[in-house]
Amino acid sequence: MADSDLTHERWMRRALLLARKGRGRTSPNPMVGAVLVKRGKVVAEGYHAKAGEAHAEIEVLRKAGKEARGSTLYVTLEPCAHYGKTPPCAPAVIQAGVKRVVVGMVDPNPLVKGKGISILKKAGVDVRVGTPEEQCRTLNEAFCKYILMKEPFVILKVAATLDGKIATRNGESKWISTDASRRLVHRLRSEVDAVVVGVGTVLKDDPLLTARIRGGRDPVRVVLDSHLRIPEDAKILGLSSSKTLIATTPLAPKEKIDRLEKAGAQVLLIESRDGKVDLRALLCTLGAMGMMSILVEGGSQVNGAFLDEGLIDKFLFFLSPRVLGDPQAVGIFQGKGFDHLKASASVKNLSFRRIEGDILVEGYLEGKTEPCSLES
Repeated sequence: MADSDLTHERWMRRALLLARKGRGRTSPNPMVGAVLVKRGKVVAEGYHAKAGEAHAEIEVLRKAGKEARGSTLYVTLEPCAHYGKTPPCAPAVIQAGVKRVVVGMVDPNPLVKGKGISILKKAGVDVRVGTPEEQCRTLNEAFCKYILMKEPFVILKVAATLDGKIATRNGESKWISTDASRRLVHRLRSEVDAVVVGVGTVLKDDPLLTARIRGGRDPVRVVLDSHLRIPEDAKILGLSSSKTLIATTPLAPKEKIDRLEKAGAQVLLIESRDGKVDLRALLCTLGAMGMMSILVEGGSQVNGAFLDEGLIDKFLFFLSPRVLGDPQAVGIFQGKGFDHLKASASVKNLSFRRIEGDILVEGYLEGKTEPCSLES
C-alpha cells in the first residue's frame, strides 16, 4: 500500500469515528463525518449531529474559514448536490477552495448518487472515491436500505442458551444474558428509531423498553397487537419521553382504540394477514413515518413471523453459556420455518465476540424484499 493510501485511510478512520458520534440522532439522514487536512495537519473536523442541522462538510468549512482553501477534505459519504432541509454541500466545498476530496462511498440516494462527485470534478476538484468503502457502507447500512426501499432496516436481537432456548417451559427468561450484554442492548435501543415487541411480551413482562444508559435516547416503542389485548395501564404507555405505537388491524374495537389513544398511545391500523398485523405493511408504514431502523425484541412467535416473511436484515444472538436441554423450553423461532436445507435462510458476514460470559453472534440474513411504493 502506498504512503498516500495509508494517509488517506488514517484520516478516513478519523472521519468514521466522528460520524459514529451521530449514531441514533441523524435519522432519517445518514451518519457522516468529515476531516479537513492541510499540510499534514487537521484544520477542522466535525460530523452531522442531527437531522435538520448542518451536514458534516458545512460544519468543518465553517470551522476552517479561510484555512479551507487548498486543503483536502475527507468525508465518509459523497457531498450532497440537492436542496433538502439544508443547502447542498458540493457547491460549498468548491466555493471554499478545497483542493481535493476523498469520499468514503457514493451516496445511494437517487437525488445525489454521483451528482455531488460530478459537480466537484467539473469544478476542478481532485476526487477520490472508495476509501474505505466497506466500512462506510456498514456504518450507514440502515440508511442504504431506507433510502432505496423506503422501509426500516430490521435488526433481530435474541438472548438464548447454547441449545437455542430463550425461556424455560414456564416462561422464565430473566436473565439469560449477562449484565454487560443487557447494557449493550440498552445502547442499541438508544441508536435505533424504534423497538418492536409482540403483545405477549407486554402481557408477560410489562416492559418499559427504554434506553437506560447515561445520555441515552428512548426509542419509539411499537407493540404488535392484532386484537388489542394490551392492558390500558401497561407501563409502555407512559413513563418515557418517547411515544408508543400500537399496531393493530381494522377489526380492533374502536372504543379501546379511543381509550388507548387517550392514555397516550398512537394506534396504527395496519392491514391484516392471516388474522395478524401484516408485517410488510407495518414496515412500509414505519418507513413513511421516517423510521430508518428498528430493533425487534419479540418472543419466538414474533421472531418466527419476521423470519418467515424474510424481513430480517441483521441478527444479534447473545448466547449464554447455559444449556436447558428441555424440548418444551421456548425456542428462538416459532413459525412456519423451512422444510428443506436448500430453502433455509442464508446467513452471511458472520462475526463473533465475547461479552463477559456471553458470545455475541452477529450476521446478516438474505431475505425476500420488495420495495415499498415511493408514494407511501
